[in-house]
Amino acid sequence: MAEHESVVVRYRELLEVSSVMLGYARSQDWEALIQQEARYAVELDRVRVIGASGSLSESERQDQLQLLEQILTQDAETRRLLDARREELSQMIGNSRRQQALGQAYQGGRGGVSTRLRFNAPDGSM
Repeated sequence: MAEHESVVVRYRELLEVSSVMLGYARSQDWEALIQQEARYAVELDRVRVIGASGSLSESERQDQLQLLEQILTQDAETRRLLDARREELSQMIGNSRRQQALGQAYQGGRGGVSTRLRFNAPDGSM
């Protein structure tokens, strides 16, 4: 019985870590979230090892299922928040690259557009 209880205990530990991670994602504390992922991976490995060691009673299986559903719900929300952050960073990088390209285009010729117009004017008026 102690072995089976530890499976449920491990799922509770995993749920706790998942809750902490979701809290960090909601508060946009990305550094803390990344650090917490290591603890999540350790707990997940423990669940896998212990979960493979035997069968559970019906009540333990129900507890396990309920905890797993909560973990998956939290994980989905955490991923949604991370996806939104990734999209935000992607847009920022894209904007930065565009600004850099524009800066290089304008600074590269130092009046490059007017200089090119002067030498390529069809009527020779420049």
